[in-house]
Amino acid sequence: MNINTSILITGGLGFIGSNFIEYYLEKHPHYHIVNLDKLTYAGDLANLSSVENHTNYTYIKGDICDKKLVQNLFETYNFKGVIHFAAESHVDNSIDSPDEFINTNVLGTFNLIDVARQFWMNAPFEFKEGAELNRFHHISTDEVYGTLGKEGLFKETTPYAPNSPYSASKASSDFLVRSYFHTYGMNVVTTNCSNNYGPKQHNEKLIPTIIRKAIKGENIPIYGDGKNIRDWLYVLDHCTGIGLTFHNGKAGETYNIGGKNERDNLYIANKICSILDDIRPRESSYKNQITFVSDRPGHDFRYAIDASKIETELGWQANENFESGILKTIHWYLNKYAS
Repeated sequence: MNINTSILITGGLGFIGSNFIEYYLEKHPHYHIVNLDKLTYAGDLANLSSVENHTNYTYIKGDICDKKLVQNLFETYNFKGVIHFAAESHVDNSIDSPDEFINTNVLGTFNLIDVARQFWMNAPFEFKEGAELNRFHHISTDEVYGTLGKEGLFKETTPYAPNSPYSASKASSDFLVRSYFHTYGMNVVTTNCSNNYGPKQHNEKLIPTIIRKAIKGENIPIYGDGKNIRDWLYVLDHCTGIGLTFHNGKAGETYNIGGKNERDNLYIANKICSILDDIRPRESSYKNQITFVSDRPGHDFRYAIDASKIETELGWQANENFESGILKTIHWYLNKYAS
């Protein structure tokens, strides 16, 4: 791609998107990033205050479900790539308001990829001149695979079995992207990641909730018996995997990105409390605030990713283990909540 190539990033004011934009502008300063974000409760302009005056960064407030807006942006900026983060992503919210997840995650993804198809292609398997290398990168989740027992890992070939309205909406969007490769020959890639953690994550998520409740002296809520297991991926490791896949991934392929850090929720709560006991001690341990609450409906037992494909084919490696990443994360949130 040439100097000042414009790429569209959706949902760039959210947790993963904002971390990626900071990373990408530093790594590829000649790219012009247009960030389309609706600025829902899950986004925050402060997440990208560090780049808001960057000459190669433009923020557009808007909804990916607004097809006319998306068309206008393609006309204005002649995007050579799309990296699609924008999504409703909180499982509890999808149980309460599934319609919002269908609109954003399914209809919004359709709008984006169909507009890209119209601007980049003359006909199925026939690219417009200069659009031969244009790429649509879809960001998804390991939750589309359903749940695992005590053994096994999610592979790219694992059959989809989503168990929540959120994961079902993401599975639907994954299939849409897949269909545009097989039907139209579009240059698409998809990445499915494990649970991310790190700076800028929304307060509603597990790790920020544990930290926030702990330092406020409130009960730390843990679903069920706390034995649900997730594979935890530090957000900047995820960002490097996305960058590698966007540039070097094979068209039509899916790449799973995971941290090889399986931890259950109770371990995470105890680990965070132990660190806080060391760096911000109180008369009694923060662990005394851990409280078990009624389990989430349909709560998947375990997720774990086999990331060998992206490691072998694209040379990706995670730099953080959970113990190193969680320490960085705790310090970031202590600074945030202090201010």
